[in-house]
Amino acid sequence: MTRYDTAIIGTGPAGISAAITAKVRNKNLILFGSKDLSTKMQVAHEILNYPGLPAVSGKDMAAAFTRQLEQLGIEITEEKVTAVYSMGDYFTLQKSNGEYVEASTVILASGVVAGKPYPGEEQFLGRGVSYCATCDAPLYKGKTVAVIGGAPAEEAEADYLGEVCEKVYYFPLYKEEPKFRNAIEVVREKPLEILGGMKAETLKTDGGEYEVACVFILREAQFPGQLVPGLATEGPAVKVNMQMETNIPGLFACGDIAGQPYQYIKAAGQGNVAALSAVNYLAALARKNI
Repeated sequence: MTRYDTAIIGTGPAGISAAITAKVRNKNLILFGSKDLSTKMQVAHEILNYPGLPAVSGKDMAAAFTRQLEQLGIEITEEKVTAVYSMGDYFTLQKSNGEYVEASTVILASGVVAGKPYPGEEQFLGRGVSYCATCDAPLYKGKTVAVIGGAPAEEAEADYLGEVCEKVYYFPLYKEEPKFRNAIEVVREKPLEILGGMKAETLKTDGGEYEVACVFILREAQFPGQLVPGLATEGPAVKVNMQMETNIPGLFACGDIAGQPYQYIKAAGQGNVAALSAVNYLAALARKNI
């Protein structure tokens, strides 16, 4: 398995800046995100305080970033990362397709996840709560499960569950009408809480309760604490120092995920710092192994 020098999660200004700096410093990197770049950037109105791009729209800024990535030969991997595990001197990243990637350093630049975990979500994680349908579907073959879908892109994973499970309830958190190949019951109710004893057994909504063997929570991005076990957070933000270092050696965070202010120029600057810190960490790691 190829081990990358740096894995970067997020394609907003912070992630793009980190990828550019890592590439300029000749690091072997993998960049996870959307080829359309961040949704937030695409819909942004006129941006007035970004040097070199006066009064630029979010769409035009995204186009400029895309051109620079193409010029540097940086590709975007659109597989979603569902978990990041520290293995000591490297990290294992689990993708939504069930495959794994290794990297010596990781830079989190995935932005702020709105809201907060559902009551019971953290308690039952790994015991009837999952963030990856492809990874865990075989565990629930022939059983009834619930899927909380944060965006239409999650429908493919729900469809896969429909092939494996006896029954799938799908709770969309968006207005568009879901489309499936398999017989999946769409429920337009708001999930409120996950209940159970030793494991998750019930999804409670504003319209009733559903007995299920597992609740699959498919968000566009996970809360930092759920994405990386043991990561120190404060509210929705990851705790970092001025070098964008987290409490886990080799793991860095930048941009909106590192807290306010939520500004593109701040995010880009922090992305640069995070990449340089990762470069320094890799150099220290190399000296240690001599």
